[in-house]
Amino acid sequence: MPAFLSDAIDVDAPDQALRLAAAERAAAMAVPSPESEVWRYSRIAELDLATYTPAAVRTTVTGADQVPAADAALVAQLVAGMAVHDVFDELNAAYHRTVAICVPAGKVLAEPIVVTHHIDGGSAGSGAPAFYPRLVIHAGADSEFTVVERFESADDTRALVVPRLVVHASQAARVSYLGINLLGTKVWQLGHQQATGERDSTTLLATVALGGDYARVRTDARVVGQGATTKQVALYYADGDQMHDFRTLQDHIADKTYSDLLFKGAVQGTAKSVYTGLIRIREDARGSVAYQTNRNLTLSEGAWAESVPNLDIKTNDVKCSHASTVGPIDEEQRFYLESRGIPPQVAERLVVLGFFDDVLSLLPVSLQGHGDLRADLRARVATKLQAAMA
Repeated sequence: MPAFLSDAIDVDAPDQALRLAAAERAAAMAVPSPESEVWRYSRIAELDLATYTPAAVRTTVTGADQVPAADAALVAQLVAGMAVHDVFDELNAAYHRTVAICVPAGKVLAEPIVVTHHIDGGSAGSGAPAFYPRLVIHAGADSEFTVVERFESADDTRALVVPRLVVHASQAARVSYLGINLLGTKVWQLGHQQATGERDSTTLLATVALGGDYARVRTDARVVGQGATTKQVALYYADGDQMHDFRTLQDHIADKTYSDLLFKGAVQGTAKSVYTGLIRIREDARGSVAYQTNRNLTLSEGAWAESVPNLDIKTNDVKCSHASTVGPIDEEQRFYLESRGIPPQVAERLVVLGFFDDVLSLLPVSLQGHGDLRADLRARVATKLQAAMA
């Protein structure tokens, strides 16, 4: 077994045997190749996994005092149901540090629970840390709440972050999740999310990706109960040599289910973005409705964006649509603003911010004690845009 796999197992963890087994499976697996369809267009070939050493992530949680301690057996059951796709899933199983949030049936939380991963250590050269955070969210029947997960690091931090998210919404539960990537430009992020919605539940999975060198999130959203709804929204902005990579699945398993997806991104400099999405309507999912929309702005000649929406429909009596665009700023919008005396750079900034506004309006970001998070994120986009134009 390679040293980077055999070290750092938590010997005090109650699931030590499961961790060791996952590490052994990971040792027998290869790092994925961009020749694989799910990794096509990615930068995974650049990753030298052996240069990273597993380390314990420093995580802080606020707002968790609103709910009782999570039931260990329930958490284990939810994690066991998460699909394993590659070596990174196994590595997370071996080295994870888990935060579990289980909200009881009927409970409504007025304030979100905020989970912040502080990505520390690591600098230029070998031996950078690899962090494997895991967040498990269970929503009891008819509960309602929001969880915000933040990933933060200094600009000079070199690290690998491999997060895993498991969300389970019981009957009629209403759960919102917001992931915010504010990582430095020397950090790689390889995320995998899985959400399951039972009968009449509503799940919102939202992402804001501004940081990282190469940042990838794979999201599998499953609606397994009649009348369940899942929504996915994302805002991403890459500049310099950054790359943001999203792979999504809207998986309709039960009848009369609903899914909607809106992803919007911008790339500047020599940055890149990839979006590939699949709507899957299974044989028993009659009467389902699914929408998928991806819009991308290329703000300079060296920037590149790829958008690949897909449909896999195995039954009749459904309503599905997908749409994608990749292109520069609308010249008519720019001309309209400039004709009213607005300087060109200001006009471009206003157009880009307006492009993102409908995504920002969908984010669950009313956070007491955290300021106006929507305004903060909008300001971060504006700052990123301003720096690129300087």
